[in-house]
Amino acid sequence: MFSKETYASRREELRRRLKGESGIAVFIGNVEAPAQYKDNCYKFRQDSTWLYYFGIDEPRFAAVLDLDSGTETIYADDFSIDDIIWTGPMPTVAEQAARVGISKTEPYSKLDWAVSQAIVQGRAIHSIPPSRWYNTLKAQSLGIDKPSEALIRAIISMRLVKTPEEIAELDAAGVLGQKMHTTARKGIRVGRVEQEIVGEMEGVTLAEGWGVSFATILTQHGEVFHNHGHACVIEPGKLMVIDAGAEGNSHYASDFTRTYPTGGRYTPKQRDIYQTVYDCHELAFSLTKPGTAYRDVHLAVARLMLDRLSQLGLVKGDLDEMVAEGTAGLFMPHGLGHNMGLDVHDMEDLGEDLVGYDPDQKRSSQLGLRSLRMARRLVPGNVITDEPGIYFIPDLIRMWKKEGRPFVNYAALEEGYFDFGGIRIEDDVLVTADGARRLGGTRLPASPDEVEAAMAKDKESN
Repeated sequence: MFSKETYASRREELRRRLKGESGIAVFIGNVEAPAQYKDNCYKFRQDSTWLYYFGIDEPRFAAVLDLDSGTETIYADDFSIDDIIWTGPMPTVAEQAARVGISKTEPYSKLDWAVSQAIVQGRAIHSIPPSRWYNTLKAQSLGIDKPSEALIRAIISMRLVKTPEEIAELDAAGVLGQKMHTTARKGIRVGRVEQEIVGEMEGVTLAEGWGVSFATILTQHGEVFHNHGHACVIEPGKLMVIDAGAEGNSHYASDFTRTYPTGGRYTPKQRDIYQTVYDCHELAFSLTKPGTAYRDVHLAVARLMLDRLSQLGLVKGDLDEMVAEGTAGLFMPHGLGHNMGLDVHDMEDLGEDLVGYDPDQKRSSQLGLRSLRMARRLVPGNVITDEPGIYFIPDLIRMWKKEGRPFVNYAALEEGYFDFGGIRIEDDVLVTADGARRLGGTRLPASPDEVEAAMAKDKESN
């Protein structure tokens, strides 16, 4: 947790940004969710907006901010002796509320009464979209299941710009994420099962943090973006995509991707594609600075990618026309990056377009560009990912060929790339006053030469 002054000032700033709005703002924290039965629950994870404004990392808490009077009330129940038998001594609700600068507390059941009174009085009720099933049902039962755009926009405007204390937590999460990736790279050996490596790298995050920030992707089929199966035996000559992140005990996240040759060295074909992705990655970082729209960075990456693929004989035609047509989407069907913070895809529960797009921007319908989660003009304090990739997805290539899409050398793809897989490189980036810097400690090896050198060193030490 941060200091109580941090949470108090955040809530004060939220009210300032909601100036002109009246009524109450209702925040519902997460509850425990049974995995099979009531006393065997999934690992508890608190709602991120709740953490941002209230910091209490315990289930079954709620709060109401009165936008007219400024009154702040926490709703939760103290532990009974029957609870304490199982949990041991626990701080009271009043003690926990005081730690975040709130003096007024009420039993959780009184939340219903407070909201119903506001509704009877004709006061405006401001809430955010729930991301959990319980919160959805609770909002419906309270009659507040229509989110407030004013509140959502105010929250987004605050959480998009990270403060120095948040940046310190993101750096720490980055260091932990880099440690888990280093553990994974050192574990790559032909004949091992992927699951063994996943266990080793996720153990790092559990030993030093909350755990992983999302389900680990570790696969020799990088063309499958969210491949969470880890049953394959590591084969020689393959590419292994590892997309994984750590969540610190403060719940701030990291998210890195590296693509390794399973035998320690890239084949000439693999190196050609890898070098293209690496150069796109470096270009994106060089263009990341205040005032630049990340949508334009995505398009610049698409242009360089198509230029390099043209040199390799995989696409053909006028470069401007290919960019305009969205040809890059065949090879990179995802966007260049997303926001990060307390969520690895920060605040997307509040609405992806509201979070990632300026009011004058509209989402594209083109494959790839339409999946861009962060298109905004960058400002200092934004934290985003830089993650270009190239993938050869046979079903998608066949579909484009059937549709007669121009510019693509389908014969070359069919003959030499249907078994290639995919390559992605990803770092976490902070936008600074005059440019950008990468988060975390010492950067993970990224260029093809750096990756091969690191894997050779790993082999010597094994």
